[in-house]
Amino acid sequence: MPLDQNPLFRKVILPWYDTEKACYTVIVFMLLVFLFGIAGILEAVEKTEYNEYIWVPVLLVAMSTVVIVSTSIRLIKRYTH
Repeated sequence: MPLDQNPLFRKVILPWYDTEKACYTVIVFMLLVFLFGIAGILEAVEKTEYNEYIWVPVLLVAMSTVVIVSTSIRLIKRYTH
């Protein structure tokens, strides 16, 4: 007996890290990291002895922005399909 190629109950199984709840959790956490980085930039600009370390909060802001954008694009693609 051949296998049915189009079963009625077929549903795409997503890994746990690609669920909507996980994506929203990542976005919220990255927003907190983004705000922490902004606070670090403001503090590094204000104090002259920290000016050479401004690259750390700038890197945090840039990396969290990339994660937020990529996760948002993933969610948008999921909702449009």
